[in-house]
Amino acid sequence: MEKFDRLPKSVKKTIRYINQDASSEELRRIEQLISLAIQQRKKKFFNRQVNIR
Repeated sequence: MEKFDRLPKSVKKTIRYINQDASSEELRRIEQLISLAIQQRKKKFFNRQVNIR
C-alpha cells in the first residue's frame, strides 16, 4: 500500500475508477490508452539511453 500512496493522484484515481465503476468497454479503452502511453514513454526513454552511450 505504501507504493500505491506514492503514485500521482491521477493514477490513483484511474485505478480506483477501474476497480469501482468502469464498464467492460471502458476497461478496454483505458487499457489501450495506458498501453499506448507506456509504449511511447519506453520508446523515448530507451532512445535516450542508446544515444547517451
